[in-house]
Amino acid sequence: MAPPKSSSQPTSSQSKKQQSISSFFTPKASATPKPTTAPKPSTVSPPPANESRNDASTVSSDEDDVVIPQKIPSRRKRIPNEEDEEDLSPAPKKSRQTVTDESTGDRNSLGQTSAAGLNAAKRPEALARTSKYIFSSSPVQDENEEEDTLEDRKHKEKLHERFVKRLGRPDSIAEIKRRNNFISEETEERGQGPEGEDDEEEEAPPKPTKGKKGAAAKKAGSKLTPMETQYLEIKNKHLDAIIVMEVGYKFKFFGEDARIASKELGIVCIPGKFRYDEHPSEAHINRFASASFPVHRLQVHVKRLVKANHKVGVVRQIETAALKAAGDNRNAPFVRKLTNLYTKGTYVDDVETLEGPDTAAGAAAPTTGYLLCLTESNAKGWGTDEKVQVGIIAVQPATGDIIYDDFEDGFMRSEIETRLLHIAPCEFLIVGDLSKATNKLIQHLAASKTNVFGDRARVERVEKPKTMAAQSYSHITNFYAGKVREGVDASSDSKRAILDQSHQLSEHVTICLSAMITHMSEYGLEHVFDLTKYFQPFSARSHMLLNGNTLSSLEIYQNQTDHTEKGSLFWTMDRTRTRFGRRLLRNWVGRPLLDKTRLEQRIEAVEELKDGENTVRVDKLKHLFRNIKADLEKVLIRIYYKKCTRSELLGTLQILQRIANEYAHVDTPDKAGFSSALINDAIANLPKISDDVVSFLEKINPQAAKDDDKYSFFREEHETDDIMERKMGIAAVEHELNEHRSVAAPKIKKGKVDYVTVSGIEYLIEVKNNEIKNVPASWAKISGTKAVSRFHTPEVVKMIRERDQHKEALAAACDAAFLSLLDEIAAKYQTLRDCVHALATLDALLSLAALASQPGYVKPSFTSEIELDIVGGRHPMVEQLLLDSYVPNPLSLRNDGTRALLITGPNMGGKSSYVRSGALIAIMGQIGSYVPAESAKLGMLDAVFTRMGAFDNMLKGESTFMVELSETADILKSATKRSLVILDELGRGTSTFDGVAIAEAVLDYVVRDIQALTLFITHYQNMSRIEERFAGELKNVHVKFEESGEGGKEVVFLYEVGEGVAHRSYGLNVARLAKVPEGVLEVAGVKSRELEARMGAEKVGNMSQIVQGFMQNGGEESLERLVKGIEQL
Repeated sequence: MAPPKSSSQPTSSQSKKQQSISSFFTPKASATPKPTTAPKPSTVSPPPANESRNDASTVSSDEDDVVIPQKIPSRRKRIPNEEDEEDLSPAPKKSRQTVTDESTGDRNSLGQTSAAGLNAAKRPEALARTSKYIFSSSPVQDENEEEDTLEDRKHKEKLHERFVKRLGRPDSIAEIKRRNNFISEETEERGQGPEGEDDEEEEAPPKPTKGKKGAAAKKAGSKLTPMETQYLEIKNKHLDAIIVMEVGYKFKFFGEDARIASKELGIVCIPGKFRYDEHPSEAHINRFASASFPVHRLQVHVKRLVKANHKVGVVRQIETAALKAAGDNRNAPFVRKLTNLYTKGTYVDDVETLEGPDTAAGAAAPTTGYLLCLTESNAKGWGTDEKVQVGIIAVQPATGDIIYDDFEDGFMRSEIETRLLHIAPCEFLIVGDLSKATNKLIQHLAASKTNVFGDRARVERVEKPKTMAAQSYSHITNFYAGKVREGVDASSDSKRAILDQSHQLSEHVTICLSAMITHMSEYGLEHVFDLTKYFQPFSARSHMLLNGNTLSSLEIYQNQTDHTEKGSLFWTMDRTRTRFGRRLLRNWVGRPLLDKTRLEQRIEAVEELKDGENTVRVDKLKHLFRNIKADLEKVLIRIYYKKCTRSELLGTLQILQRIANEYAHVDTPDKAGFSSALINDAIANLPKISDDVVSFLEKINPQAAKDDDKYSFFREEHETDDIMERKMGIAAVEHELNEHRSVAAPKIKKGKVDYVTVSGIEYLIEVKNNEIKNVPASWAKISGTKAVSRFHTPEVVKMIRERDQHKEALAAACDAAFLSLLDEIAAKYQTLRDCVHALATLDALLSLAALASQPGYVKPSFTSEIELDIVGGRHPMVEQLLLDSYVPNPLSLRNDGTRALLITGPNMGGKSSYVRSGALIAIMGQIGSYVPAESAKLGMLDAVFTRMGAFDNMLKGESTFMVELSETADILKSATKRSLVILDELGRGTSTFDGVAIAEAVLDYVVRDIQALTLFITHYQNMSRIEERFAGELKNVHVKFEESGEGGKEVVFLYEVGEGVAHRSYGLNVARLAKVPEGVLEVAGVKSRELEARMGAEKVGNMSQIVQGFMQNGGEESLERLVKGIEQL
C-alpha cells in the first residue's frame, strides 16, 4: 500500500530560496541531514535493495533530486519529444518550490511532518536510469497528478532549453561578453542589438527534433551576419594572409587571425570560432573569435605583423555613412574591399620603414629591403660535378633599385650564397622546385634569426609550368608594350628602348621578371619595373668580387661574434648623415672598384673634401644635410606608388627646393667651385629640379598640408572644377540653413533664433523648457538640460543630410585632385631621383672624408702592377675597439717578387689579425677610402678569397674538413693572378700527414700555377722547407713572442711580424689562459716533453745515419743531405 500523500505546501522560506548558476554544474552537499529510522515491518514490507538505496539517498538529502550535472550534456545532444519524456531525467529546477516527485508530489516541511510520516517507508524516485527497474508491485500513480506533472514538465523542458542555449555551456559567460562586444557593430550591420536577438529566440524556440535532424537544424540556426559573410568572402580569396577589417572606428581580426594577432601584438582575443569552415567541433559556438585596435594605430600594428613575417591584408570601408544613406543600399552592410596587401619586402606605406630609425650600434644588422626572386634549372651531373643554372631578380620596392643575374653554380652553391649575402633579401620568391642543396642553403639563411641578414626572412613559392619560359616572354612583352602604347609623348623612344632591353634578358631572368611582376601586381607595386634605368646586373666586372666567405671572414657588414653591425668594416667607415647616403655607402663597401680612373676620381674627391674641411664651400655642403630628416629616396618612390601623405609631400618638396636654391647659380659643373669632377657633377645635378619643384609648391596651401587638411590642400586658383562645385554646393546649403532661422523663429513665437552647436551636433535650436509648448510636434528633440531643450527642424535635418552628401563628394574630389598631382610629380621621377642620388653621393664622399681625417689614415697610391706594399698597416676595426694602441705591421707582396708569405707563430699571437688587416686595407683602398697605415701602394685586385675558421655544415651532411676543402676547391677554380688569397690553417681537420700533404700541395699550386698574392697561416712548422723550392717567391715570416718564467711557461705576445719560422705554437699557454685545470696541464706538459724528446732522438738517429753514409760514400748528394739534416736540428 502506498504511503499517504501529505497535502501540506512548502513554506515561504522554501519557496523563496533560489539556486545559483553554479548549482547546475556542481552537486551540493546537503545542508540539513534528515533523521532516518527503520521502517515498521508491520506497516510496510521491506523494500528491495535498489529501492532501499534510492530511499537512503532520498532521505539523506533534499537537494539530490534538484540537479544531476551529468545529464546536461546528454540533454544537449538529444532533445526529448513527448513519446520518450517519461524515460528522461527531469530538467534542472529553478527553485525548490518547483521540485516534483512522481510518487510523493509536494514534500512536507519538517514542521508539518508527523512522526508516523517520518517513520514510514519512503517510496523510491522514478529517475530515468532507474525507472525500467521498478517492480511491478510499485503503486500506480493518480492520473490527475500525472497530467499536472506532464504539464509542468513541458514548461520546465522549455525553460531548460532556453537555459542551455544561454547559460548551459562552459564558455557561456565568455559568449555573453562576446555578444556585448558585438552590439555596436551588429546594430550598424543588422539594425538590431543582441538583446533583441535573444528575445526573438525566446519567443520562437526551434521545435525539438530527434537525432541527426536536430543537429542539422541547430547548425542551420547559427546564421552568419552580413558582415561575417563579407569577411569570409575576402578571407577565402586570401587564406595565406592575415585579414584586418575596418569596422566603424576600429580594425578587427576574426577567427584564427585574431589568435595570431593577439600573440604578435599583445592585444586581447575574445574567444569564439577559430576555424573558417563549419566544423562540428565548433558547432556550439555562434560567433567568430575577434581582436581589435583603434583605426589610428593601423600602421603600427601592420608593421609589427609584417616584421614577424606575416602577410597582412587591410580591408577598408569604401563608402561613407552619408553617401550610403543617400544610396540604394542603405539597409545593406558597408561595402568593403581589400585595399592593401603587405609583406616584409613590399611594405612601403610608412616612410619610417621596417628598420625604423637608423640602426643603433648594438642593434642587429638590418636587411636591405630587397625582395629576391630565384629560379633554377634541373641539376646536371652528380656529386661534386653537379652544375645548376640559376637566374635571380632582386627588387627593392622602397627605392626602385633592381638587380638581376644569370649564372652557373657548383655543388657547394657558393655563387648563390655570395649573391644572397651581398643582396641580403628580406623576402624570397621561389619559382618552381629547387635542388636539395639550394633549398637547404635558402632555408638555412632565411630561417635563422641570427643569420647574416640579421632577421628571419620570408619565403614564398610559386609553381613553374613546363611552358613557363614562353609564357614569361609573352607576359613581359605585353607588360612593356602596354607602357609603350601609353607613351604618346617624347619619352616614347625611351619606352621602346625599355622593351628592347627586356628582350635581351636571359631565359631564367625572364622567368623571374615575369613571376616578380605578377607577384608585385598583387601589392600594387608593379610600376617599379617601369624604371628600367635602375636595372643593374649583379656580376658587372667593374667591381671587385667579395664572395660569401670573404664577407663573413673579414666582417664586411657585421661582426662574427653577435652578428651585429658594430665592429664591421661598414660600421667603421659609416659617417653618413642621411639614410639614402648610408645605403649608397653600403653599396660601395660591398663592391670595391676595378676601374682605376673611377677609383682615382673618387679618392681625389675625398682628398679635396678632407683638405678643405673648414672652408666655406665644404661647410656649405655639410650644411645641406643638417636639416634632411626625411628619407628622400623612399618618399619619392612612395610618390611614384601614390602612397604619399599630404604633409610628407609638402616636407619633401620644401627640402628639395631648399637644396636646389643653395646651388641655384650652378648651371654647369664648372661653376660648382671644386676641382673634383665627381663633386662638380653631383652639385650641378641639384638645381635642375628647381623649376619643377616650385611649380608643384605653387599649387599647395602649406598650412593645410601640414594639418593634413584635404579640403584646403590646394590654393584656390589651383582647385579643380569639381572641388569648386562641391564647395559652392556646401556654401549654398549653409546659406539656406542660415535663412531658415527666420522661418523657424515665428513657429516658436520668437522674433529671432540662433543656432547652437553641442557635442559636435550643429544647427540646434534651443528652447526654454517653460516655452516648450510652442514647439511643433514635427521638430525632433536632440538633447536637453533642466533649463533648455534642443531641436532640429525637419528642414534642418534635410539640409544637413544634403550638406553631408556634398562634403563626402568634396572629399572624393579632393582625393582625386591629390592623386592627379602625384601623377604629375611621378612623371618627373627620374629627374628628382637623379638629384637625390647626387645628394647621396655627396653624403657618402663626406663620410669617407670624415674617416680620412682620423689620425693615422693615409691616402693610398694605386698602380697597374699586381702588388701590395703596406708600411705600418693596422686593422681598421680592432684599433677602434681596442683600449690599447694597435701594433702596426708591414706587408709587401709583388707578383714579380715575393708573392706569398708562410706565416707561423704561437696561438693567439695575432696571425689572423695580421692577414685580415692587409686584406681590409686593400679593400678600403679600392672603395676609394683612406687607409690605416703609414703608407700604402696598392695594385688593382680583382677579388679577395678567404678560407678561415672551422665549422661544419650539418644541413648538407658535410664535415668540418669537407667544408674546408670544398671552399678551398672553389678558391682554386676562381682565383687569378690579380687575386689575394688568404688560407688559414688549411689541413688541420684531418691527420697530421694528410693535412700537411694537402696544405703543401695547395700552397705550391697557388704560388706556382695561379701565381696569386697569397697569405698562408699554418702550425705545421716543417712546411717552412717549401721556401727552398721557390726562388724568393715565397717567404717565411712569424709573429714574434718572448718566453719567460720557469721552463718557458709564460709567453709574452709582441704582435710584431718578423722573418723566419716559429718552431713552437705554445698550445699549452693557450690552455692555461683558458683555465684548463692545472692537473691536466701538468700531464700535457710531461707528454709534450716526452714527444719532443722522442722526435729529437729520432732526428739525431737519422742524422747519425746520414753522417755514416757520407763517411762511407762521400759525394755532393750525401753532403746536401747532411746540411739539410743539420738545419733541421
